[in-house]
Amino acid sequence: MDPNTDRPPRRLFIAGAAGAAVLLLLIGVGVYGLLRGPAAPDTPHTPAAPASPADETRQPSLTPRAITATSDAEAFVRTVAERLFAWNTGLEYGPADYMQRLVDAADPAEAPGLAADVRGYFPEARAWGELRQYQTRQWIELGTTEIPGDWAAAKAQAGAGQLPPGATAYTVTGTRHRVGVWDGRETSDARPVAFTIFAACTDADGCRLLRLSAVDKPLR
Repeated sequence: MDPNTDRPPRRLFIAGAAGAAVLLLLIGVGVYGLLRGPAAPDTPHTPAAPASPADETRQPSLTPRAITATSDAEAFVRTVAERLFAWNTGLEYGPADYMQRLVDAADPAEAPGLAADVRGYFPEARAWGELRQYQTRQWIELGTTEIPGDWAAAKAQAGAGQLPPGATAYTVTGTRHRVGVWDGRETSDARPVAFTIFAACTDADGCRLLRLSAVDKPLR
């Protein structure tokens, strides 16, 4: 029997299973007038290459961490963005440990919907176990964080009281980095990503997370 028969293909490590299962169900985001479309497949945009020391220096902490309390909307969004992409299958944690830290920062009224959004950013438990064979770890190198032009139209369409105080949206761009070990050699992959984070921030209550767009389905 071919010893590689049951071995996951190389693409599983590089692309990961987070985007392998296409989301067929459209998830509404309520008063924001947006629809969450199918998730784009998480396929590599560059060939696998040996990981470089520069990759290592850009890594944030890859352990599950709580979202830092703040009333600064942009700082909050950048922290959330980092947590959405920072994980390490070589540690003792599972995907639920990382996802829970994000859901803990949710506005209570949006927590169920947000939990569904967050799941779209992480590998499922079975895929996580497969990725663990390759000591796969991931993080994002953040680029821009901007309030999208479409947000003004979304606010204009919302009726009185439909948006929580301090509601805002930021579209984030960046580069998703993934590193792991294949056949005894450390390899890496990077690809651009874009997504929108919806939050509500006030001086009195700080920032709470509302909803997320799908990866590569941001507001513009």
